[in-house]
Amino acid sequence: MGDLYSWLISFFFLIALLVVVVYQLMCLADLEFDYINPYDSSSRINRVILPEFIAQGVLCLFYLATGHWFMSLFCVPYLYYNVRLYLRRQHLVDVTEIFNLLHWEKKLRLFKLFYLIFLLFLSIFWMILTALDEHE
Repeated sequence: MGDLYSWLISFFFLIALLVVVVYQLMCLADLEFDYINPYDSSSRINRVILPEFIAQGVLCLFYLATGHWFMSLFCVPYLYYNVRLYLRRQHLVDVTEIFNLLHWEKKLRLFKLFYLIFLLFLSIFWMILTALDEHE
């Protein structure tokens, strides 16, 4: 039963990460359609970037701690990319360059979104498989 709870916890972590990435995409879309100014958009995005990185790191460590090596290996490239951005100090969105990099920033968040959806589907698959095994 504990394994099922660990999949459920990882499911909620992934949902939270998806919400954060969709929020960032919405801020970029609002900026693109000129609903908000660049300062507000970049400050909203920058406010949630560090919690996103921390949640991704905790999720990867959670998979390691619970013994789900396969899922942990799937989380490593995303975690590596986040750590690399943070160490190079490129993780925050610059107010002065946001219009020049708008297309790239949207592409980046869409890639993150699809990657997290893939992880979510894998997590749901393993959760269902675990629930069926425990039911028998």
